[in-house]
Amino acid sequence: MAKGMSLSIGLNAVDPKHYGGWAGELNACEADAAEMSALAKSQGFRPTVLLTRRATRARVQAELGKAARQLAAGDIFMLSYSGHGGQLPDLNRDEPDAQDETWCLFDGELVDDELHALLGKFTAGVRVLVFSDSCHSGTAVRLAWYRGAGAARAGAGAPQVRYRAMPPDAALRTYRLNRAFYDRILADPRRGQARKEAAASILLISGCQDNQLSADGEVNGLFTGELLRVWKHGAFKGSYPDFHRAIVRRMPPDQTPNYFRAGRPSAAFERQRPFTV
Repeated sequence: MAKGMSLSIGLNAVDPKHYGGWAGELNACEADAAEMSALAKSQGFRPTVLLTRRATRARVQAELGKAARQLAAGDIFMLSYSGHGGQLPDLNRDEPDAQDETWCLFDGELVDDELHALLGKFTAGVRVLVFSDSCHSGTAVRLAWYRGAGAARAGAGAPQVRYRAMPPDAALRTYRLNRAFYDRILADPRRGQARKEAAASILLISGCQDNQLSADGEVNGLFTGELLRVWKHGAFKGSYPDFHRAIVRRMPPDQTPNYFRAGRPSAAFERQRPFTV
């Protein structure tokens, strides 16, 4: 019988000691993690939740490693992240835009190359499902444009929309303060190859495109909130592509969730009803 494990990560703040004084305060990321964990548990997954201070680099990597060791072909692992997205310079030259995307964990950023290497440890035949309700703002110009779009979307007199993007000045300051630490990760060519070598079948449904921002909220992030509405406590019956399209239809034009495959393609996995163990 197949097994399911899940790891739900939500950070409403980060440690300013690492991030050059920036605390990255958000409203709804811990709630997102709690909701995604409850969803996973309702479908038969064994859930783990890491919130804010517990969502450290070491703890996240340890939980991913534990799941990779325990799951076998036919099993499923669900990973969800709600928090700030950042970018660092691509030193191993595996990114077409010369930027590595990151998740802003409490005590430091987790680089996408590191995440791909961790997912690459899962056995062939394991299904890996990833949800990332975070954003990656490429430039300050894009950041300013999307902030304006968010204010317009919210309507006159409405509160300013808060985005899950690491501000460019905080990103640069964090990198400069911790350059030796990050450069060891960013320049490692072995990490850049990890995404091509993953044996598991990996599906990512993200909160937005790489050049867009994901909006925070009062109850849930915009993406997570719409995901939960589409899921409708299990009433949804379509496939993963159907699920993605249904979420996209509910989203504004400046935030388009992405659907991305990695590792070994599995049409059978994609045809399944979401969250099937």
